[in-house]
Amino acid sequence: MNIILPGNPRYQPKEMIGVFGYDNLYKKVALVEIATLETLGDIGIIPKEDIALLNDKTKEELLNIKTTDVDKIEKEITHHDIRAWVRSAREILDKRLAKWAHIPLTSYDVIDTARILQFREAYLTAIKPSLEKVIELFSDLIKKNINQVQIGRTHGQHALPITVGFWLAAILNRIVYNYERINYYNDNLIGKISGAVGAHNAQFGLQFSSYQEKVNFEEKVLSKLGLRPAKISTQILPPEPLAFFLFSCVNLSAAFGQFGRDSRHLMRSEIAEITESFEKGQVGSSTMAHKRNPINFENMEGMWLRTKNEFGKVLDSLISEHQRDLVGSSVARDYPIILINLQNQLNTLLRKNKSGVAFLERISVNKKACFENFQKNSSVILAEPLYIALQMAGYEGDAHELVNHQIIAKAQATGKTMIDVLKDLAMNDIELEKAVNNIPKEVLELLARPENYIGDAKEKALEIIEYSKKTVNS
Repeated sequence: MNIILPGNPRYQPKEMIGVFGYDNLYKKVALVEIATLETLGDIGIIPKEDIALLNDKTKEELLNIKTTDVDKIEKEITHHDIRAWVRSAREILDKRLAKWAHIPLTSYDVIDTARILQFREAYLTAIKPSLEKVIELFSDLIKKNINQVQIGRTHGQHALPITVGFWLAAILNRIVYNYERINYYNDNLIGKISGAVGAHNAQFGLQFSSYQEKVNFEEKVLSKLGLRPAKISTQILPPEPLAFFLFSCVNLSAAFGQFGRDSRHLMRSEIAEITESFEKGQVGSSTMAHKRNPINFENMEGMWLRTKNEFGKVLDSLISEHQRDLVGSSVARDYPIILINLQNQLNTLLRKNKSGVAFLERISVNKKACFENFQKNSSVILAEPLYIALQMAGYEGDAHELVNHQIIAKAQATGKTMIDVLKDLAMNDIELEKAVNNIPKEVLELLARPENYIGDAKEKALEIIEYSKKTVNS
């Protein structure tokens, strides 16, 4: 079988092969066609003795029609993909059933509905369980580093103290938020069995059914597939439900890209706060043997770049000419790449070494580097609480300007702490001395110990861990 996935042959997560592997692409088409035949039997259009011929063996043969075989018929005979599949199906079905194949359907009743079934299966059987495992391991990594003080960074500059756990929790929050969004949009994916223009024209004959209740053929077919119908459709589904589902996947990919970007910068030689596991036999450079490249983190960010550019195709397909055109047909065949790339990111984080330990578990934090980096600007990083304390203590001048232009400059020039510089200045400034004396003792003690100025970083990290647990278990 040809089981290559859409996109670059280098990126082929095995979890996606059963759904998007090339020769498996018509499995969901078969499911839609089978559900339609069964519904025709349910309402008496196909006689009972004839629908009984649609047994498990026949269904299995229909499900195993290969894409490459359909392609051959399409190219040589039909020049139409679904009519090529119908031709293959009729060779399998008993002649009493074969005449009912694809009635009363149009191609995109089958294609659009089958596509939704593909995305739903890919999410529920591959991405979702992988994602839940990543969330669990992320929570463990946060717990492990919840007290590890780290210098915060904004605009590439040292900012205020945080903890490693807080940094990771901010990323986990994004992951879990998008997990919730994907679940929501997955639950709201819809199908269609509404015909060539969406007005159910071809279903007029079903009113002559012997079925003893009002027939809503579309609902009956889709209920067999676990889907609800669109409120209204044309020859194709309204694009928004699938687009929002895919966009939530793109946003999740961005959260992993953020983790990749942060981590690869923290692995820089001059920062070195994060260490990526380096396995026996691994090579960091083809020539520089000393290097330990952050290849997994780089791939995480790179996969996000691939994914967000794939979503442009979804945006380009949000409009169609009147009741439809074929412009978006070839484009939509690339939509699975978004899920494939996302699965690649998940697999990177979950990939186990020979000892069975996932990559995410093998990431280590260099406490010594965290301390040394923190110390580089520890004498001035508390400029914020210092100016706020002065202003609240009654200082009449502009405390921010005092700290910014005098205290920090003298602290950096002399190596003194800002508190010591402040006290020196207060000796010659009565108003400043009065304000300093009004600063509570516990605040002065905090200002002398910048590593304690972490706000509610620990509490927030614990909050996100709990939020993650509740969300996954709900």
